[in-house]
Amino acid sequence: MIKLDYRGVSADVIGSEHGLNINDEFNKYKDTIASIITDLNQRKDKPGQWLQWMNLGYNEETVWYVKEYASMVENRFENILVLGIGGSALGGLAVTEALLKPYWNFLTPEQRNNFPRIFFLDNIDPDTINGILDVLDLKKTLVNIITKSGSTAETMSQYMIIKDRMESELGDYYRRNIVATTDKETGVLRQLADQEGYKTFVVPDDVGGRFSVFSAVGLLPFALVGIDIDEIIQGIKDMDLALKNTDIFNNIAAQNALIHYLMDTQKGKDISVMMPYSSRLKYISDWYVQLWAESLGKAYNNNGECVHIGPTPVKALGATDQHSQIQLYNEGPNNKVINFIRVENFDTTLEIPNIFEYTGIGYLGGKTINDLMNAEADSTRVALADYSRPTITISLSEINGYNLAQLLYMFEVQTAIAGELYNINTFNQPGVEQAKNYTYALMGRSGYEESASEIKSKMSIA
Repeated sequence: MIKLDYRGVSADVIGSEHGLNINDEFNKYKDTIASIITDLNQRKDKPGQWLQWMNLGYNEETVWYVKEYASMVENRFENILVLGIGGSALGGLAVTEALLKPYWNFLTPEQRNNFPRIFFLDNIDPDTINGILDVLDLKKTLVNIITKSGSTAETMSQYMIIKDRMESELGDYYRRNIVATTDKETGVLRQLADQEGYKTFVVPDDVGGRFSVFSAVGLLPFALVGIDIDEIIQGIKDMDLALKNTDIFNNIAAQNALIHYLMDTQKGKDISVMMPYSSRLKYISDWYVQLWAESLGKAYNNNGECVHIGPTPVKALGATDQHSQIQLYNEGPNNKVINFIRVENFDTTLEIPNIFEYTGIGYLGGKTINDLMNAEADSTRVALADYSRPTITISLSEINGYNLAQLLYMFEVQTAIAGELYNINTFNQPGVEQAKNYTYALMGRSGYEESASEIKSKMSIA
């Protein structure tokens, strides 16, 4: 199991002004936490609760269909191109970056065991889209379009461009190079996929995009590049079992949720920094930022009261951002909780040669880069404590599918528990929908004519 070390938020370490009396707080909230965990698990099978993500580790049918399709297309494509934005891409990007060999797309086919390269087109920058179309041979590329609604403007505009190019280059055979992941019954993409005859996978009902990484949204791209999805599923199952424990003293998701909630509401620390000390985990921070921001940043609570609450997530990377952000964290406003992710055992070891023994850098010789990375993580944590800055340290024994699945699922459950503590709807996103509707209006979508006139008027004075 992954480990959570919360000593860095303790009043014993950083003082009572900025720290918490952890045992006292756990005892104070133990009944509340037990009730929240029980309630979440009782509601997860009920339609409309948006908790079906808690069941994704047990969806054996999806796993079977994904593995079957991956086997069918094995050795047919040199490239996988994923079209998606937000939750349709961030989870896939985070996991593939962590589990595939570094610089995967630069390796030879033999070094990749003949699995394809993978690219995520998660924005609509025209230079990026044109650039990837210039370097990919679409005849040798499998395109995975991911959007549950089927009407996401960014993803569907990408699809329209690439479908047009593929049809021109491949003729009627282009359909074999497209697989869609969308709603099982409704939406524009579902309609088009059925008409065109694309292979399809389903985004389950009551699973929001930011909680969809363990559905076909993530599992399909993982399997296509040779990632062991059985190992991922086992990690989810084992963590799910552990997080059903209603005792806060034995539930790391509940502990981290409560600590962040109390740090925000009692200590004024409304910024949550996610700082993995591994380049392979860099995009975990991007995924966490969406999960935390969209889930917890809300204008109204469940009682209909205007509250404008939610901690602000910030991404960082150790040791890189020690040289760009730590100065602020140590000496700037004490309004943050810094979350470290520490890897105990890296896949490889790199020794620093002992070639400058009698110089100011001679002390590094004979050590390893592995030693240096973890020394950087530990020293930064202690230095932050010297400045009374709260930290959380999450440790992975190594980076593999099992541990990574546990980490992400723990964050998902932590987010759900935090939402209950804040008394808000964790699973809606009305602030995002407003901007989407304005985009539809500006792009001339039918039915949005009145909104188009209104927004153009607002733009003239904004």
